[in-house]
Amino acid sequence: MPLLARMLPAPLHIEVRRGAVAQLGALLADSRVATSGRVAVAVGPGQGDHIESLIAPTLGEAEVFRVADGSVEAAVSLGADLRKGAYEVVVGVGGGRTIDATKYGASLAGIPMVAVATNLSHDGICSPTASLVYDGGKGTFGVPMPLAILVDLDFVHSAPQALVRSGVGDVVSNLSAIQDWHLGNLERGEPIDGLACSMARTAAEALIGRVDSVESDDFLTVLAESLILSGMSMVIAGSSRPASGGDHEILHAVDQLFPGTSNHGELAGIGAAFCFFLREDAPRLAQVTDCLRRHELPVVPADIGLTGEQFAQAVVLAPATRPGRYTILEHLRLSESEIRDRVEDYVRAYGR
Repeated sequence: MPLLARMLPAPLHIEVRRGAVAQLGALLADSRVATSGRVAVAVGPGQGDHIESLIAPTLGEAEVFRVADGSVEAAVSLGADLRKGAYEVVVGVGGGRTIDATKYGASLAGIPMVAVATNLSHDGICSPTASLVYDGGKGTFGVPMPLAILVDLDFVHSAPQALVRSGVGDVVSNLSAIQDWHLGNLERGEPIDGLACSMARTAAEALIGRVDSVESDDFLTVLAESLILSGMSMVIAGSSRPASGGDHEILHAVDQLFPGTSNHGELAGIGAAFCFFLREDAPRLAQVTDCLRRHELPVVPADIGLTGEQFAQAVVLAPATRPGRYTILEHLRLSESEIRDRVEDYVRAYGR
């Protein structure tokens, strides 16, 4: 009998609303998440006390661990603590660094993880990867997808707006990543997953034309759902391909050459815009740059404090950050002087 469908991994529960953190106990009462109720909670250094006070009435004796930062060291330390306590599940509550460290710590302890997001800066909420700092650099580590996901809009509203807006840049960059995947398929016969592409594209298209922004619950709900869908597309694909192309190669190169320049989502947005410029795709480039400007996100290197020459250096390095990945950058194989010229043309055309 032929296989009529494939089984798709997905979180048991996804909820985006105000007050989600305070109702965490109701989710953990689900026997599919925890049977005996032995639960650990990981919180970041910034909002740890406030979060602990909110969850205490519903989680009872759950032990709370503080995650110092988004480093491999912090994640390994958390993993060791989780193994000692024989916990059934760990709940990571916080922004991207805390959730990524918790995902990795949970994988080391061999237990499932529930993500409770208080920020929407990138698509790591549901992705099968954890981005962690080590030895002064940053690496991406494979981890299981969260078992359940909650997004608390009360916390998102109180987060720095610039960080929340940056999530838009990360989602919109999917459009560039998908084109790169199709290019790899066309030029190198790389297998492509149509469902993963559809999910990543749907996430981006849901946001790119919206005229409201982060002040609105409706917008934040769509942003949260788009980030989750983007993460799920990577789970379906078995790699970051549907959400990471030349745009993210540029992002990683900037992180290596000029650490601390900007955040993940802002760099992904600039990277995507520049890649569409290289493709000479004027309609899509206009859409992307209009979206970035509408949400007060950077468009050209000067917006993040880089010179054109520095950005060109990052573009030169970019292909080396993801060896074997075929994108518009590998396809064009521009020389250093040609890259500098293209960056100058881009800045001249799209600088304010």
